[in-house]
Order: sequence, then structure tokens, then C-alpha cells
Amino acid sequence: EGRRVITVQANVRARPLASFVADAQQAVAARVHLPPGYTISWGGSFQDLQEGMARLATVVPVALAVIFLLLYLMFGSARLATLIFFNVPFAAVGGIFALALRGMPFSISAAIGFIALFGIAILNGVVMVSYMEERRKEGLAAAAAAWQAAMTRLRPVLMTATVASLGFLPMAVSTNSGAEVQRPLATVVIGGLISATLLTLLVLPALYPWFCRARDAFRASSNDVSFERNRRSSRLHAGAARRVKRARFLVPKLSPPPISGTHVGE
Repeated sequence: EGRRVITVQANVRARPLASFVADAQQAVAARVHLPPGYTISWGGSFQDLQEGMARLATVVPVALAVIFLLLYLMFGSARLATLIFFNVPFAAVGGIFALALRGMPFSISAAIGFIALFGIAILNGVVMVSYMEERRKEGLAAAAAAWQAAMTRLRPVLMTATVASLGFLPMAVSTNSGAEVQRPLATVVIGGLISATLLTLLVLPALYPWFCRARDAFRASSNDVSFERNRRSSRLHAGAARRVKRARFLVPKLSPPPISGTHVGE
């Protein structure tokens, strides 16, 4: 643009980048008075962070909505899809707690870790709920199906969480170059898997019978409404048919009128 530019660079260590920039902006606004025509812009890694957060604010809700739609198409029930989606907030709680425990800020790498964590948590929920639905189709009650699923799927769910956690463990304790990007991602996944696994094995089977009762009650009320509607419709048709028969009996049988004219003799 033909304007002179002065660049001031700084390396941020041992504190979150976003909070450092916020403090620096407040200090500059309070102490630096710019002459007319001068402006200040904050770029570098902070600008990349802002752009990445803006993209994630759009991508993450869209991805979660697509996952919910796929779950609904798979199970044919919005209630079961919602039940599986309970894994998402429980996994997020574990990831946030792990970040706070290690004193790490929320960053782009941590956000990517949350996305990976949500996928693993929902996969474990699908494994449990699909097995419960199979047992229900075989005639088991909801509580019995939930208990059998919790006992039978205990090993697969624990193995999934353990393998993923062990795979991210070297990244979580890394101190090499690039560790500041790897550590938040791995910390989020490990902490979130702990809480999500507990939900999948304990809370999900406890909520499944309640969701089944609510679904059965809704279906029963829908069937009652449709049955009452069909009965009223059949009554209306039967009444209309009786009125038509009655009208037929009440109509007099008229004889044909006599033919008037002149007889021609022979």
C-alpha cells in the first residue's frame, strides 16, 4: 500500500498466546498514543490462531450435525442418537479437566484433539447401543439388554480406550521440538477418553432403559391416536352407508305414466 511498516516481534513462552496478546493490547492502548495516520495490527501466530478458531467454530458444529444425522439414519431413532451423543459432553469434560490439570491453554492443537476425541467416544457409544438393540430384538427387556451389553462389551471398550491412550502417551510427555503442539492434543485425548469410557460403561447402560421406556410410551400413544382416528373414520363411513340405505327405502316407487293418444280403428 506504499506505507512504511515497523515490525516488533516477540516469542511467548510459559503462558498462553491469546492471554499474552490481550495483556499486550491493553498495555499498548494505555501507554502508547499514536499520531494521526498510524495504526497497529497484531499478526503472526496470534493471527493464525484467530483464523483457525474462526474456521473451527464453523467446522465442528457441522461435523457434529452430520454425525447426528448418520446416527439417526443408522438406528432410526432420534432418542438413541441423542443417547450416544451424551458421550460428547462427558468426553469434553475430561479433556478440559486434563488441560487445566497440566496448566495448558486451549489452542488449535487442543481443538483438533477434541475432534479426534469426539469420534472415539461416539464410536464406543455405537458399539454399546447397537449391541443393546440386538439383544432387544431377541426379546430381552431393556434393563437386561443393558446389563448384558455392559458385561459383554467391557473388554472391547476398554481395549479401544487403552490403545488410543497408550498411542498418545509419548506425545503427551514429549519435550522435543514441536512438543508445544503435540502435548495439548495428546492431553485432551487421554483425559477425555477416561471420562468417556466411564460414561460408556456405567452411565450409558443406566440411561438406556429410561430411553426405551420413553420411546415405547411415545409409540404406544401414537398407536392409540391412530387407532382412535381409524375407529372414528370407520364409524363415519358406517353411518353414511346406513343413511344411504335408509334414503333408498324412503323413495316411493313410481309407476310409469299412462300413454295418452288416439286409437286408430280398423
